[in-house]
Amino acid sequence: MCVGGRSNVGAAIALTSGRVRPMPHHMPTSSGPFPQRQVKLFKNGRNQAVRIPREFELPGEDAIMRKEGGRLIIEPTPPKSLLAVLATLTPLDEDFPPIPDPPPDAVAF
Repeated sequence: MCVGGRSNVGAAIALTSGRVRPMPHHMPTSSGPFPQRQVKLFKNGRNQAVRIPREFELPGEDAIMRKEGGRLIIEPTPPKSLLAVLATLTPLDEDFPPIPDPPPDAVAF
């Protein structure tokens, strides 16, 4: 399709007041209940990469990627459990001093 003399192959098209106008690639499009954006793929060394737009940013530094049919799904990694975090810590080489542990005071019910 050609709008305004320029090719808009792959560009989203918006219909407003009966006029067709091209939407730049960086503009979000609404297609169904989920927001989407067209993004550019590029090479990073021998890997294919994609920049994730700010509105789709994932928390943390790691993500899980999987393929389902023709879809590529990227999800944030679940938070680590406390046991997993503690397992990464190195043991301390020092001994702690003894801590006095007197019996508790009597409580009347």
